Amino acid sequence: MVAKTDYIPKNEDFVFAPAKVKESAVKEAVSGVKHETLKRFMAQKSAVCGAVILILLILLSLIGPYITGHSYDEQNLSYANMAPKVPLLSGLGILDGSESVPKTSGTVVENKYETLGLDDTYYLFGTDSLGRDMFARCFMGLRISLVIALVATLINLIIGMNYGIISGYFGGTVDLIMQRVIDVLSSIPTLVVVTLLMLVLKPGMGSIIVALMVSGWFEMSLIARAEVLKVKELEYVQAAKTMGAGHLHIIFRDIVPNIVGKLVTQIMLSIPSAVFLEAFLSFVGLGMPAGTCSLGTLLSDGFKNAMLHPYKLLPAAIIMILLMVGCHLVAEGIKKSTE
Repeated sequence: MVAKTDYIPKNEDFVFAPAKVKESAVKEAVSGVKHETLKRFMAQKSAVCGAVILILLILLSLIGPYITGHSYDEQNLSYANMAPKVPLLSGLGILDGSESVPKTSGTVVENKYETLGLDDTYYLFGTDSLGRDMFARCFMGLRISLVIALVATLINLIIGMNYGIISGYFGGTVDLIMQRVIDVLSSIPTLVVVTLLMLVLKPGMGSIIVALMVSGWFEMSLIARAEVLKVKELEYVQAAKTMGAGHLHIIFRDIVPNIVGKLVTQIMLSIPSAVFLEAFLSFVGLGMPAGTCSLGTLLSDGFKNAMLHPYKLLPAAIIMILLMVGCHLVAEGIKKSTE
């Protein structure tokens, strides 16, 4: 048998690891967490499907207005109210530009493309009452609605995250006062606040963003506060406090990285809500000014002509539905991946 000897500690055992070694270990750990999160997200078919839908919609919002060669604001009254015509399907008698138009003498099937001799002209979503290409207008409207929603959501994230983190981190009297302010502000219905603001402000993208910003950060702040209350009691945060780390260092280096998953989930849920609210304002005439296009103005114009020309309402409605579904699927996937 080999005799056991007592281990005698050496000075080398108590030497701290070099900064490069520590940084490398931290980067490796962070990379592993990101890889695992992405792997969990990709394993969910519904989340991947939602991501594909969002990517396609974003790409179409960028290039869609230029695909057909017709400008989204180009007017031609001779081409007004033309039904959709798709090159590959028109030869099969599907989406060939024909539509049933109700008249006093009965329903009549018309094809304006044949009447005007436009055999080589195609409007994939048809035209509106001013002869403008609905395909280009729908995706330009999607672009405008997405810009409004993204800017408003980003501002809400900055305000709500900082407000919630301060409230949850410091706690006590600070948290009590800040939460009572939230209770008072959130008790006022959002639609009432937004509608009153739009009545006062000049119609336009800036006014809509301000209106969405006024009451859109409440929920973000509550989520940030709830996550901070859980994270700030964990061992590594307490260790950072013991080591003398400052409040800003603890908040932005230890707390924020660990609550970002919940905030991203809330962002994905806030975007469709902002799009829907913008569409509502434009639908009732309080959003984008006349002559511009957004999903809300397109839905409003399509609703007015839904009985005679239903094709004017369907594309914008389908795009909005796909956007809502895509954002919710991605949000659910992120939530499950970060749990």
